[in-house]
Amino acid sequence: MSSTASPRAEARTILIIVAIVQFVIGGWFSWSASHAAPRDLPVLVVTAPGSDRLTERLLASAPGAYEVEEVATVEDADAALREREAYGALLPTANGGLELHLASAASPTVAQNLTGRAQELAAGPVRITDVVPADPDDPHGAGLSMGFLPLLITAVIAGLLFVLKVRSAAAKFMGVIGFAVVSGLLSSLMLTHLSGVLPGGYLVNAGVIALLELAMVGVITGLGSLIGPPGIAVGAVLMFVIGNPLSGLASAPEMLPQPLGTLGQFLPAGAAAGLLRTAGPFDGAGAGRPVLVLLVWALIGLALLWASSRRKPAAPPQGAARDSAGEPRPTAAPAH
Repeated sequence: MSSTASPRAEARTILIIVAIVQFVIGGWFSWSASHAAPRDLPVLVVTAPGSDRLTERLLASAPGAYEVEEVATVEDADAALREREAYGALLPTANGGLELHLASAASPTVAQNLTGRAQELAAGPVRITDVVPADPDDPHGAGLSMGFLPLLITAVIAGLLFVLKVRSAAAKFMGVIGFAVVSGLLSSLMLTHLSGVLPGGYLVNAGVIALLELAMVGVITGLGSLIGPPGIAVGAVLMFVIGNPLSGLASAPEMLPQPLGTLGQFLPAGAAAGLLRTAGPFDGAGAGRPVLVLLVWALIGLALLWASSRRKPAAPPQGAARDSAGEPRPTAAPAH
């Protein structure tokens, strides 16, 4: 905005911009949440008399919702659930009923969906075995979802402040790393022990959160330092506005519209959400890809910071006064 604009014009411009941003972000967040539904959820069917018919009925009950694979035994199904290869397994019983094995720790929302579907197919009660149960302190996953959101919001705030308030590239670099470490230690203490919504070990969770913060703050600070305010905006939109709704933490990546759900797993928020789910209950099964995603984004952020430190500052106007440190000295405004 021009410095010559009147205060009313500036206020009008601000309120219009913020209202439009609020409209777009609110619509995007609500749309992604309201369109959550099963899409190719990996489900197993244990081979037994009637399993072929069960598979057909399951696929016909919700076309496109499930990706079904048959396994030979219940033991094989349970092993696959522990390795995060599927969310649940169905077994036809001798009396014509159904047995359902779940890994509710992978997604309480998906577990609820599969339970309802199994009861519908069985037209009655279903025997349920939770092979990898959700944390008893947070059985529905709501606490973890709410605790995860501030990690993303504060990352955006930290990146903004590092760009606007810290002039030295070296200080920004140390600030980004220091924030990631402190955030990991404190946030893991809160979520793992005090609120108890995050399963797994304290140090492992601290490491995951530190990687998340390093990736997000590094990219936002690096882009902002390299190209100014537009870089902050691009980083915040990519890391939070796009990354948060597509993280899949509140449901599962397969519950989101595709290919958006898959895309979200290649952003820091989605990778960290999957990693926090798997680090404790599943003993790290399937952790390789999300760790790699977080490391790549962290390296991108640090590379952007390094690139910004190599950029030559703009030369001051000819004849501008300098202070003892060689920095341009502000000149006093002429008296009127």
